This record gives sequence, C-alpha cells and structure tokens, in this order.
Amino acid sequence: MPVLQRDVTREVNIVRPPEFSRSERMRVLVAAAIGSVVVGYAAVAALLALISATATYAAFSTAGVLSAAAPAWLAAHHVPLRFDAGQLGVLPLLPTALLMLLVARTAASAADRLGLYEPLQARGVVLSIAGAHAVVGGTIALIMGDGVVRATPAVAFFGCAAVSGLAATLGVARRCGLVEIVFDKLDPVALHGLRAGFMALFALISAGALAVGAGLAISWPRTSELFAGAGPSVGVGLGVFLLCLGYLPNAIIAGLSYVAGAGFSMGAVEITPLRFVPGPVPSVPLLAAMPEEAVVWSPAVLAGAALIGGFVGWTCRKVSDRPSSRFRAVLVAAITAAVGCLVLAATAGGRLASGAFDPVTVPAGLLALMVALWVLVPGVLVAWLAGSKAKPAVVADDAEFVESDFDEEEAVDEDVVFEDDELTDQFEQLEVVDEDEFEVDEDLEDDDYYDEDEYDEEEFEEDVVDEEEDDEEPEDVEEEEEDLDAEFDEMLGMEPEEDLDGKPER
Repeated sequence: MPVLQRDVTREVNIVRPPEFSRSERMRVLVAAAIGSVVVGYAAVAALLALISATATYAAFSTAGVLSAAAPAWLAAHHVPLRFDAGQLGVLPLLPTALLMLLVARTAASAADRLGLYEPLQARGVVLSIAGAHAVVGGTIALIMGDGVVRATPAVAFFGCAAVSGLAATLGVARRCGLVEIVFDKLDPVALHGLRAGFMALFALISAGALAVGAGLAISWPRTSELFAGAGPSVGVGLGVFLLCLGYLPNAIIAGLSYVAGAGFSMGAVEITPLRFVPGPVPSVPLLAAMPEEAVVWSPAVLAGAALIGGFVGWTCRKVSDRPSSRFRAVLVAAITAAVGCLVLAATAGGRLASGAFDPVTVPAGLLALMVALWVLVPGVLVAWLAGSKAKPAVVADDAEFVESDFDEEEAVDEDVVFEDDELTDQFEQLEVVDEDEFEVDEDLEDDDYYDEDEYDEEEFEEDVVDEEEDDEEPEDVEEEEEDLDAEFDEMLGMEPEEDLDGKPER
C-alpha cells in the first residue's frame, strides 16, 4: 500500500555568526535598502541611455536620461502612469521581473551577512527594503507633480512597497526558514497537491509561450514587415525590439488565457478559441502572433489544457488508496493553479490611453475559473481510474459457516517428527503419564529438596559467615563434600563415583 510520508529528517547545519552591534546591523540594513534602489534606478537609466544614444533624432543628455528614468523606474514597479491622453496601465512585466530578481538577491545577501536563520529575523530586511522603495516611489510621484508624465503618490508609495516587499520576502524565504514553516503545516496529501498545482501552472505558462511562438512563426512575414516599417536606423529597431521583449511575458499570459479558453481582448478585438471579433491593433511586431481571422481548428487548443489536467490526476494517483484523499490532492492543485493564473492575468492587462486599443484585458476571474475546471475535472477522473484500489474481502452468498467440533479435552497430540531419526524413535518410546498417576514422594526429608518459600536472607548471611570460618579448615570441608556426594548418588540410584572411573568417557 503506497503511503505518502513527509520527509522530516533533513540535515540542518546552523553556523551561529558573531554577534552584531546595533549600529553594525543598522548599517547592513541601510546598505541593502539603498543599494537595491540605486542599482535598480541605474539599470533603468543605463537602458534609456542606450536607446537614446542609438536613436537617430534623439538628443542625448545625462540630465534628460536621469529625469526620464524616474517614471520608468515607477513603471518597473508596475505603478500606472498618467498622460494627457489617458492612463498607461498595460506595463511590461519583464522589467518588473528583473527588478524583483535584483531585490531578492540583495535581500538574500543581507540575510547572509547578518547570519539570519529564524523566520522572525526576516522582518528587518523586508521592512527596510520595502520602506526605502516606498519612500523613493512616493517622492518621485510628488516631484513629477502635474508634468507630462504623472503618477498618483499613494499608488506609487504602496505599489513600490508591495513589489519590493514581495521580492525581498522571496529572497529570504529559504534562508530564514519561511518555506519550511509553510510546508510543515501541510499534510502529505495537501503538499503533493500544492506541488502538482505549481507544475500545472508551469505547464500552462509553457503552453502559452508555445502558442505565441507558433503564432510568430506562422506570421513571420508580417513580423518582418512591421520591424522594417518601424524605421531604418539601428536605434529605432533596437527600441522596437526592446519594447517587444519587455511585453513578451504579457503576451505569454495572453496566450495562456487563450489556451485555457478565456481568451483576451484589445479594444474592440476579442479573441478566444470559440469566438473571434476582428478589429484594428497597434503596429507592433509582437502582436503579429494574434490570429487575423477565425479558423475552424481553434477549439482544438483546449485539448492542451485538458491534457495538463489529466497529467495532474496522473501525478496524484498514488497519493493514497482512498479516493477521497486523491480527490483532495487534485482539488489543492486546481486551487493553486487557479490562484497563480489569477495573479498573472491581473498584472498583464490594463488601460492603454483612451484610443481605439483601450483597454487591454485578460479576464482574470474567468481565467481562474477555467483553469480550475480544466485541472479539476480531468484530474479527478484520471486519479480515480488510474489510482490503486483496495480490494475488500468478498464473502460468497452460498458460503455457510461451519462450527468447529474441536474439543480440547479429547484432543490428540499429532505425531512429532524430528530431523534426527534416532530422536524420533526415542520420542515414540516415551510413555504418557496422567496427572493422577504421578505421585510425589512425601517421605523426602526437608534437607533433600530446596523450598523457595523457606529461603531466608538471614540464614543465607549466617551460612556465608560459616563458610568464611570454614575456609580455615580445608580438610574438614573436603570430607563433608564427599559425604554429600555419596548421599546424592544414593538418592538418585547411582553407583559410587569410584565405579565410574573405569568407564570410558562419552
């Protein structure tokens, strides 16, 4: 019977660091907080400087690049920006992912320098980094004021704090034991379902990436035409390429939604496997992956989501022999994948000014529901059919219970056979004596047998004392021992010891 067991015997080597003073600890935390802000801002400024330097008609200046990096840094924290034409809420996810990776590495480095190993010790690192990003983000939004590019200070403050705080928490999660706390609170069935849910989410993202790649490959002539129409200079081409690269995660999430059946929309354009509404789209090479017209075989892409759900059920088939435990593992996997898709879809879309392409929508709620169904229904069926089933003992209807006529009083001993034939013959010659025929000789004197009830410690101590005194007279002791041996031989019916001397030894 396969039973899941949690592996709680993990080797933990904790090296206690030297004690830090309050000032040294504060210096490490401030360096981590300010360092993550400065390095992130410098990376954004360097990217803008590269684009400005390669553009044909762009005027490059250090002050202009640093000032332009401020709203771009907010956009990397996924803070919506406002223009006179409307709001830009569809922000690229690749800069956000890179920024979170940078913050996570900085937080992990600070935790290593301080030697943190307990969950509560992670608060200082997370709060310092999140606080620094929140203050800088709110300050930038206030400085921009009512300029060409604007941001709401409150949104900038809490948005920067949320993104950086989440990244810092992920960075110190394993170092401070936060992952172990979460896993230890889950039973083996729920833990297996959680892992299966993350595998399903990764498989869905891979399916979305495959859909985008297939769309670009099919429409490659159109993609090349859009790149050529952007401009003849290297700087313009580089800028368009970086724009497509930055929005590539958004396109993959839209492809995920399309494969799951929820689809996406851009202004009046609506694309799902079962519904297609055409309309104008921006002249961006990445959008060439979108289908230009409805095709008959588009519902076939739903088979990919069904296969992923069946794969989840296959991984959960050996969780337990009980079907209810396997169903619970599949349910946990479905919820995990649905929540992950909900978060991704909520960050992939948004407002796109106020033109014909506004808004860009990836329906988060519908996508989460569809993913939960695609994982739950096929997963439950596969886990039930492919799982091991306990076979109960079946009693036939015609079977009758026969009462045993065994009687202990009339029981006859079975033949006992030994491996040695000589021992078997000796055993068969033994005569069984009843309890009534067995008599004990009551004429035995008290000195001829040993009675445990009459054993007294005081008498034992007196005998020990007497023996110590008798050690001084060895000749008398030897005579008494010979007499006792003779009496013992007579009681057992044996011949005197001198008669045995002439016999050969056995």
